[in-house]
Amino acid sequence: MIYATGDLHGNSLRFQPQYFPEQSEMTKDDYMIVCGDFGCVWNGDKSDDPQLDRLEALPFTVLFVDGNHENFDALNEHPLEQWHGGRVNKIRPHVIHLMRGQAFELQGRTFLTMGGAQSHDITDGILDMDSPDFYEQYDSLRRNRGQFRIDHISWWQEELPSGEEYAEARQTLERLNWNALKRRVNVALMSKQSADTRIFRYTHYC
Repeated sequence: MIYATGDLHGNSLRFQPQYFPEQSEMTKDDYMIVCGDFGCVWNGDKSDDPQLDRLEALPFTVLFVDGNHENFDALNEHPLEQWHGGRVNKIRPHVIHLMRGQAFELQGRTFLTMGGAQSHDITDGILDMDSPDFYEQYDSLRRNRGQFRIDHISWWQEELPSGEEYAEARQTLERLNWNALKRRVNVALMSKQSADTRIFRYTHYC
C-alpha cells in the first residue's frame, strides 16, 4: 500500500490510529509519502529525536520530498545513500528523504521526485542575522506584522531546485523514456472507460 499526504510542518499527530486507521493493515514494506513541508528535521539536534522516533515506530515506512519549509542545513547533515533506485538521506531506517530529480521503484511503480517550492510569506524580505541592523529590522517588521523570514533560521535558498537538480530530473525522465510514458498517460486521461483515469486526472490537477 502507498499513501500520500503533505505539510506535516513537524507534527506527526495525523498518523495516530484514530486519524489514520488504515495503518493497522500496513507493514514496513508499505509507504506514506509526505509531499513537501515535512519539517521534522528542523533543529538539527537531539530536540528532533522525539518526533523522529515516533515516526520510526509507525508500522509503515515514511518517505518525504522536501518543501519550502525545511531546514536544509540539517537535512544535508545526513549522508547520501542509494535506495530503491535513487539517492536518499536516511534520517531513520524507515524515515527517508527522497532527493530531487530521482526515480524510485516502489511496489512495481516508478516515482519521480522533485521537491521544493517558493515561499509566499516573504514579501517583506529575508533578514540576515549578521546584518548590523538585524534587530531593528526584526522589531519593526514584527510590530507591523510584516511577512518575512530569517536566512538559515526559517528560510533557506535551497527551497527552490537548482539548475543542476532540474538537469538531473530531465536526465532521469529521459532514462525512463518519458515521451513514451507521457503518450500512455495522455491516452488514459482521454479515456473515460479506464478506472485509472480519475487517479491520473486528479493527481495532474493537484
